[in-house]
Formats: sequence, structure tokens, C-alpha cells
Amino acid sequence: MISPARRVAYDVLRAVHGSDAYANLLLPSRIREAGLSPADAGFATELTYGALRMQGYDDRVISLAAGRPIARIDPEVLDALRLGVRQLLGMRVPAHAAVDQSVSLVAAARKRSAMGFANGVLRAISRHTPEQWRARVVDGLAGDGLLAADTAHPEWIVTALRDALSAEEVEAELPELLEADNRPPRVALVALPGLAEPADVGEPGSVSPIAVASPGGDPAALPLVAAGRARVQDEGSQLAALALSRARDIAPGERWLDLCAGPGGKAALLAAEARIGGAVLEANELIPARAGLVRHALEVVDPAPVVHEGDGVAFARAHAEEFDRILLDAPCTGLGALRRRPEARWRKQPADLAGLTALQAELLDAAVVALKPGGILAYVTCSPHLAETRDQVAAALTRHPGLRTVDTPAVLARVATRDLGLPDAPSAQLWPHRHGTDAMFIQLLTTVDA
Repeated sequence: MISPARRVAYDVLRAVHGSDAYANLLLPSRIREAGLSPADAGFATELTYGALRMQGYDDRVISLAAGRPIARIDPEVLDALRLGVRQLLGMRVPAHAAVDQSVSLVAAARKRSAMGFANGVLRAISRHTPEQWRARVVDGLAGDGLLAADTAHPEWIVTALRDALSAEEVEAELPELLEADNRPPRVALVALPGLAEPADVGEPGSVSPIAVASPGGDPAALPLVAAGRARVQDEGSQLAALALSRARDIAPGERWLDLCAGPGGKAALLAAEARIGGAVLEANELIPARAGLVRHALEVVDPAPVVHEGDGVAFARAHAEEFDRILLDAPCTGLGALRRRPEARWRKQPADLAGLTALQAELLDAAVVALKPGGILAYVTCSPHLAETRDQVAAALTRHPGLRTVDTPAVLARVATRDLGLPDAPSAQLWPHRHGTDAMFIQLLTTVDA
């Protein structure tokens, strides 16, 4: 018999690797469908996310134990081995249970001919301590290659994070950042202003004035979350939206735009803020399914903001100088959310950067067109990669002589509940290891006569 928690973890891994599913979206629904107890739900979550985060490391262990490349192992068998390795090396699970249950998963996947192979590989792994396996995994490596193997990050991501930290002259923090990427984040909630009070939802968060630390369990079971007045949202995302809405006093009648609004978390927060100040928010989203998510997120605001569907560049260019405040939460590599989206580190490739940075530049140019003179534009990415952050802003300032940076750290100093310790720079880069948030980049911009 396979335990329900392990079955859920296996099914999610197969969906992630076989159908490009997102674990953070799929796992909660699978847990509910399986009717797991809180203890089993916790086990399934730790096992699933652990196996996805540490995939590169565990695959190296499997390859060493099997004496063959993982590319020569059937995907269904490999995912069962990944779950077994994670239990053996990273969880307090008896070796016999980790091995037997993983071999049973191989059988249940109709790979009975591979049961002996899986059993042999896992028993070989179980005969050595985690420390002994670490020594074998990093043997002969140095520099970023060693850090990459040891912390289960692709080497190109380690190098990109090193460069971003070096830009703030804190390169020595790299090991701490990589370690933070591998720690499960505590779920943060946001109490939408004017619709919920943080004290009515739970205990205060750590940096956002409207954040609430999740009490544990399924957040959807909380009454205010079920009503849409509070929602799951990282505190870094909250600060990104609040930097725009609270950069200056709101003049009644202002028009705001969330240019790339899906799935709607920041849009809901901006809509709540706009409603209090007498402004009006509009949202735009290219993908119809995501536009539907935005509409659902905005239903709680009365009247609900208009959600447009279509290309953001075309929309912004068609509305020249119409908006007082614009949020451009640009499509990016997502390297700032690796702790919450564990599979992302293995899906992204350096080649993805060229297309993303070109799109970011195009959207930024269009957003500048749509901004009223003297208005405020928030350029935001959930990535600290310099090509998507500082370099992107510097290039935009060159292309637009009338574009100016706004002292974003000063704005956040007024908004945040504690000193963020941001360096003296026009932009703000948040970090998991420093702030307990996703690594959000925030740059406020404004326009003047050229």
C-alpha cells in the first residue's frame, strides 16, 4: 500500500515533469481532493517541494548510485527515485519505508520491470550518510560550480545572483541567499485596505503594513480569505504595489493602470488603494485565462475595475498620456521566487533572457507613452538578474530623455514597517535572506519635459 501523501507527491511530480504543471498551483488542490489530514498534507508538501528544489543535487546522487546518467532512466521511475532520495537524505523517514514506498510507486506506474533497479539504487544510497553523499556530489568542483551542486541551483543562476549581489557590494551574502532559496517560505497574506483589517486576519507580517503571517493550514479556510477580502500574497509583492499607490497623495479622479495584471494579486491591492483615494484602476492582460483570474480577483472591489484583454504594448500605445500611475510587473525569469516555485530553477535557461529582456524593454517603452507627464510608473520584476533590473532601467533612461528615476528606497522607507537596509541607489532590490520576501526589484519612474 502506498501512503496517500506519497501518492499525492508523486502525482504532482509527474504533472510538473510531464505536463509543465506548477506545483504551487496543483499541490493544494491534490491535497484537498485526497482528503489528507493536516499531518499528511504537511508531509506531502515537504516531500514535493523538497524533491523539486533539490532535484539537481538528488539527480547527481541517483546517477552516482545507479552508475548511469539520469537521461537513461524512465521518467516515471526517476520521479519515484527522487522522492525516495529526498526522504533518505533530507527527511526523518526510516530507510525501509522510503525504499519500499518508492519501489511501490514504480510498480504502480506500471514499471514493474524496473522495481529491482529502483530497489538497488535506493538501498545503495541508504548505505551512506548525507554527509558522505555530499562529499561525492561536490568532489572536484570549485567556485560557482561547487555552490551550484551543493545548493541545487543551476550554475548560471548562481552566477547571476552573485552579479546582482556584487552590484550592492555584498557578494559575500551569496551562500546565505542560496540557502534561503531552499527554505520553505512562510505563507504571507494581505488584508486588502478598506476591505479587511490585518488584525482581523491574523498576526502582523514582517515588512508590509498590511501583511499577515498565515496561521498555518489551508488559507482558503480563513473567512476573510474565502470572502476575497484577504488573499495569499508575498510581502515583496505587497511592497511593490504600495510603492506605487503610496508614492504620493492620491488626487481624486486619477486613472491607474496595471499593464500586465495576471493573475491579479497586485491588481486587487491597487484597486483597493485606488478606491480609498478616489482613483480608478484599469487592468490589462494578454492571456484570456489569466484575464479571467484578474476579473475574479477584482470582484471584491465595488465597482469592479475594467479588465482589458490584449497585447500590453498595443494597449499602452493606444492610450498615450492617459494614466497617472502605471504598474508594469513585467514578465521575467522569476529568479526571485525560486523558494516558492521550486521547479522554476530547472525550467529556465540562459537563452530565455534575450526574449524576455526584449519584451520588457518594449513594454517599458509603451508604458512611458501611456504615462501622463509627471505621472508615476513602477517597473517591477520578480527577478534580481541585472539584465532584467538595473540594466533595463538604465537603457530606458537613455531611450527616453524625459524619464527620471524616483528615490524608491525613500518611498519604501515610509511604507515598510521596519528598516529595509536598502543601499543608496534609485532602485530597491528586496532579498529572501534579508527581508524574508521574494527578490522583487522595484524602480519608480516619472516623466518631465525633455
